[in-house]
Amino acid sequence: MPAEIRTVAIMAPGDMGHGVGALLRHGGLRVITCLEGRSARTRALAEAAGVEAVQDDATLVCEADALLSILVPSKAVELAERMGGALRETESDLLYVDCNAVAPQTARQIAEVVEAAGARFVDAGIIGPPPRPGASGTRFYASGADVGTFVQLRDYGLNVRPVGDEPGQASAVKMCYAALTKGTCALMTELSVAAERLGASAALREEFAFSQPHHLEWMRQWVVNMVPKAHRWVGEMEEIAKTFEAQGLTPRTFEGVAEMYRYVAATPLARTSPEDWSRSVRSYEDVVVELAGPQPRAD
Repeated sequence: MPAEIRTVAIMAPGDMGHGVGALLRHGGLRVITCLEGRSARTRALAEAAGVEAVQDDATLVCEADALLSILVPSKAVELAERMGGALRETESDLLYVDCNAVAPQTARQIAEVVEAAGARFVDAGIIGPPPRPGASGTRFYASGADVGTFVQLRDYGLNVRPVGDEPGQASAVKMCYAALTKGTCALMTELSVAAERLGASAALREEFAFSQPHHLEWMRQWVVNMVPKAHRWVGEMEEIAKTFEAQGLTPRTFEGVAEMYRYVAATPLARTSPEDWSRSVRSYEDVVVELAGPQPRAD
């Protein structure tokens, strides 16, 4: 029988992590984190979600039965190495679930790090928005030898969907899915900015409304909602590029997509927090006008 999960650690309780923490807390689990070095915003999100802060990594891995790593892709390996030190120090064998948007080969690298430190590993890919109690639409695709233990979190509200026994399989689902959704969003953003600068926006929207109404509606939602998230999506697109290159395909498509999100992230619009952005009323047309204005290029 898989070891019972009673306490889950969330690293870190940011935009997605605090939603996962709140869901599991609502389901009846104890949820903990370590907030050393984290921003005031992350601390506030953790508190709002009812996530309990512990003093250090060693305490975290001793008290948790499972750790869910949920942060920007560029920090995923770094966190695994950091937690590896605490795992070796405490001889904990907790379940380490990497839920980050990383390439399959990155997931396997993380598996090697945490397993060498004595932990068990599950590769997970999240598809959907931050979950909420009572809403189970966010999917956690999962793979690895210990998926059976992770599946227990279904009982506490998490929509876990096993896809195989090998690390990397779940990440492959995430990478290919995001290639469609976020890749398309980048294309729509770039063509919208180009049309605005060329003085063709009104005519183009009129044509889309006539021949591509579903795509126009998609653009109105995705381009607007993407702006405060663009900085987080840069690393994810780079991981998709690595994924495809490892399969003998060109990485250049998603290197270009990453560059588009890097451009958006450098604009004044992108400095708005997700909370403030959701409270503002911005139309697709207004967002495109601002993105098309003179902007500093990212270094």
